[in-house]
Amino acid sequence: MIKCGRPCKGEELLSRDRVLDSALQLFLEHGYGNLSMETIARDAHVSLRTIYRHFDGKAGLFGALIRRCTDQFIGSLSEDCSMEEALIAFGRQFLFRITRPNVLRMRAILIGESQQFPDLATQFYEQGPTRTLAQLAEFFARHQQAGRIRDIEPAFLADQFISVLRGERLQRLQLGLDAPPEEDDIESWVGKSTQLFLEGCLAR
Repeated sequence: MIKCGRPCKGEELLSRDRVLDSALQLFLEHGYGNLSMETIARDAHVSLRTIYRHFDGKAGLFGALIRRCTDQFIGSLSEDCSMEEALIAFGRQFLFRITRPNVLRMRAILIGESQQFPDLATQFYEQGPTRTLAQLAEFFARHQQAGRIRDIEPAFLADQFISVLRGERLQRLQLGLDAPPEEDDIESWVGKSTQLFLEGCLAR
């Protein structure tokens, strides 16, 4: 029997993931501007219509890759532990994800091609930093209301915490001057950064 109509939800999710997996490898191989949607569709064994239905275009597809990466750490801000433990858990996931070689290469593509393709920069910032900072700001606002953090703008705290975590080391990684850190190194890096950050904003 021939199936008609739209695929079921499970099939759509599998198709979507397959497109994202193919797109990631192809972006890394060809960059953004040199990669056609037809190549992605052919590699993922889906139709162009399927890609446009899920992602609206190439910039949306790049943004979905960034969102998938971001999803892996923004959900780690737990309310079931102390504020410091929650920030350390988030920081470990955040630094592990953004220091992986593929992610560093994607950032290099973004930096190199965003002037020519403004939608690329918009998708990256909306699906990555904007979502991350918003989650952190909400987290800090809740702890501020509970009296644990001084009266400092939550959005500013979020920005400063991310800056403390990344530090100058991310630039060295991006330039290939350092090797990607192992988990033990990240553990130490995050612990020291979080303690330093909290020294400046904890309520007295």
